[in-house]
Amino acid sequence: MVRTPRCGDSTRRTFLASSGGVGLAGLAGCLGGNGDDGDGDAVRFILNPAEEQTDIIEEYTPMKEYLEEETGAEIELIRAGSYVETLEALDANQAEMADTSPTAVPGGEGFADVLGMRTAFGGPLYFSTIVTTPDSDIESVEDLEGESVAVGALMSFSGTLAPATMLSDTGLDIGDFPQGDAEDLEIQTAGDHDTAREQMVNDDTVAAAATGAFASAPQIPQEQFDEYEEFVEHSAEYDDAGSALEDGEEELQLLDVSESLPRAPIMARSEWDDPVREDIEEALLSADEEDLIPEDVGEDYELWFTGIEEASMDDYEPVNEVLDELGLEFEDFEEE
Repeated sequence: MVRTPRCGDSTRRTFLASSGGVGLAGLAGCLGGNGDDGDGDAVRFILNPAEEQTDIIEEYTPMKEYLEEETGAEIELIRAGSYVETLEALDANQAEMADTSPTAVPGGEGFADVLGMRTAFGGPLYFSTIVTTPDSDIESVEDLEGESVAVGALMSFSGTLAPATMLSDTGLDIGDFPQGDAEDLEIQTAGDHDTAREQMVNDDTVAAAATGAFASAPQIPQEQFDEYEEFVEHSAEYDDAGSALEDGEEELQLLDVSESLPRAPIMARSEWDDPVREDIEEALLSADEEDLIPEDVGEDYELWFTGIEEASMDDYEPVNEVLDELGLEFEDFEEE
């Protein structure tokens, strides 16, 4: 559950419901096949895209085929509709594995385990950005007072929660967000990183957008990142910064970059004790870039990560720190 001291005794289940999940009844319909008892032959792997335009089933198919070849298991890829559904599927025995947000790690304590942390080109860290357009009057995050900012899904770590602390750290009063309204500005959730960015570009009433750097850096001239030493040193997005401008994409203006964040995990249902689990975990941690992104895969269908490294709940302490700063506390999700 999530409790927000500023809003009274709010529970995590209330927070999850407010963040746009369709609930277990809706999720059960899309999972189909194995039913709720989890004793079917296929390993159900639920996926949740961070970007609206992605075909996540296509992207994960080479990884699925690699795992099947290495372990002999049958893997069923299932696209979820929200961050919430991935966590609910593990809690309700409707999936064995899940592609989740870092936010799900503390939320899954007691019923979900971290199998590994995804890495991109050798890096386990990533970053949030707050951006505007070059022709706006916004020159700093402080200038967003009284303005509207688009963010990603409510539970998105890099698209919403970490940026909320960035806004707060500059002195802006974010009120009860994400449980309620901000005081000094309007924060509106857009559902995903791409949509947040596009809302800002296409709507003059939206002054800025918060996204993971993977969704903004290609449209930001590289030199704008140079003062952020940690980003330059650790971000997989630095080398690609500004690359989309050559293809005619609209330029974005960087306002701020977050501190480094742990990349998203792959999680498993704690009670999943089939022997194939150990084989799958070993195969995940042994995967090379070519196993996940074969040479014959088109650029539009490439995974955003190139490897998976060993990780545990402890590696996601920065998530807890962000939740603490926002007055949120994940507790046991299971019904008493």
